Amino acid sequence: MNVRPAISVLTALLVVAWLGAPVSAQPESARKPRARDIGVPFDGIPGLLNAITDVAGVEVGYTTLISGEGRLIVGQGPVRTGVTAILPRGKDSVDIPVFAGWFSQNGNGEMTGTTWIEESGFLEGPVMITNTHSVGVVHDAVIRWRVAQGRPDASGYWWSLPVVAETWDGWLNDINGFHVKAEHAFQTLEAAAGGRVAEGNVGGGTGMICYGFKGGIGTSSRAIKLSATTYIVGVLLQANFGGRSQLTVAGVPVGREIPDSPAYSGLPGVSSEQGSVIVVVATDAPLLPHQLKRLARRVTMGLARTGSVSGNGSGDLFVAFSTANAGAYRPDGLAQAQLLGNDQLDPIFTAVVQATEESVVNALVAAETMTGQSGHRAVALPHDRLRDALGRYNRLAHPEHH
Repeated sequence: MNVRPAISVLTALLVVAWLGAPVSAQPESARKPRARDIGVPFDGIPGLLNAITDVAGVEVGYTTLISGEGRLIVGQGPVRTGVTAILPRGKDSVDIPVFAGWFSQNGNGEMTGTTWIEESGFLEGPVMITNTHSVGVVHDAVIRWRVAQGRPDASGYWWSLPVVAETWDGWLNDINGFHVKAEHAFQTLEAAAGGRVAEGNVGGGTGMICYGFKGGIGTSSRAIKLSATTYIVGVLLQANFGGRSQLTVAGVPVGREIPDSPAYSGLPGVSSEQGSVIVVVATDAPLLPHQLKRLARRVTMGLARTGSVSGNGSGDLFVAFSTANAGAYRPDGLAQAQLLGNDQLDPIFTAVVQATEESVVNALVAAETMTGQSGHRAVALPHDRLRDALGRYNRLAHPEHH
């Protein structure tokens, strides 16, 4: 088995970014380089932060658990795991559902709550991502956290079906030690915020491996102009899939160019496809649930650009939501909603594909080499060798600075 209406300042900054002027929300020295910074070329125009939080109101939170070294002792460690939270409307509006749709490309994984998304067309509450054996504790903790909010009234929630997804981190982490606790889920939800999003070895992505390199969390976004309106599509994913030989970056077979030191190499009888990928797509475009399911399906095409074949052992599960139509959820009475016509969706489909592709590469670029339980090691994608490979195929772009 294997992350409110837009404020005027943000709108103005997006316009500036659209016109090509560099915009930075923090000093360059305050963050690690991302794929664009080291010369990886991508199609499309990103939002201000090139992250899922470019969709106004979306908040992301992490709790990262790293402790211990040496031989695995179940229940003691080493620990290399965590929890990620994506709140579609942020903590202050967590009880206002969003239209949503989901898609399973390959079902060797878990994403709870999806049958109700399919039935109702709404995502009610956050999306949580953790490791495979911690889905239950995080699921229960989300219910407890929502009840503690005392909303929508003093009685709290009569029932809740949280969305909790997983990927497997057992190569690096003491996954059977059950180190993720309810308080970690609480901390993750309380820590959720907008702004820049950490990538790589953080949250649920802490112990993950992607294409035989160290993987983890990645994010990206695209700004799309439809008539006189700019919409944002954002993606956040937990990358834990693929074999080394499959990795493709900007059309270049990077995994074959860097064949040494793949993870899992010491495990006998292992196929090239390990792990899973969970992808969350957010947009402020007014879309209905059946259209959002179409967006979720396009994630697969973005993953394929990086080399994925969605193998038998991979849980490839995707959810897409729209923050538009905030008044569409009503327990009774007549609700009204707006939607874009299907003929207008091609640029949004394209944005999902592009942002998914870039999110995978961002996860790989941000991740750092990690040694976990029993000395198991996952090496980071070396930036210099990535640039060398891109250069040999004439695919190296000039690094961008945001």
